[in-house]
Amino acid sequence: MRTRKKMLHAALAIAIGAMLLWPQAGRAMEVADAPETIEINSLTHLYGPVDFDHAMHTSIATCEQCHHHTTGGEVTDPNCIRCHANSGEADTVSCRECHSSDRFTKDDLSKLDSPLLYHIDKPGLKGAYHLNCVVCHQQMGGPTGCQDCHAMTEAGEKMFQTGEHAPAETTGGGNSGH
Repeated sequence: MRTRKKMLHAALAIAIGAMLLWPQAGRAMEVADAPETIEINSLTHLYGPVDFDHAMHTSIATCEQCHHHTTGGEVTDPNCIRCHANSGEADTVSCRECHSSDRFTKDDLSKLDSPLLYHIDKPGLKGAYHLNCVVCHQQMGGPTGCQDCHAMTEAGEKMFQTGEHAPAETTGGGNSGH
């Protein structure tokens, strides 16, 4: 009788383990299916695109660390958990699907007036990338300077008055008349 009970327990453990490890239908993406590189090009008018080495990052971080609750992982942010505690996995894990690349346009700002929408504090796409990337890079010793990852375009140099468009240095005596 004991042998039969042990076999039943072993079979049950194997069945549960197989269910947990079996690929699940409806999952947005498995790590093995993710692209090796991703071109981040939301600010190409100011900066050249960034070829993000996704494969390298999946070897040092979990999907949930970057993609929040979209991968079906446990929601831990208290602001998100109020609505997304049982959201499950999203159809896509792209940052662009939830974070607006035009955060301060009239259309995007008008959405913030909705009393049903809590996402007033949700950063735009640029903010989402930088909140994730820069903080982790600081902790892990990765690049943190703007041009460590981004090559500035001519339009970017004009906007930020840098490179060829930097203001000429003055050689005055230090008193600018103020």
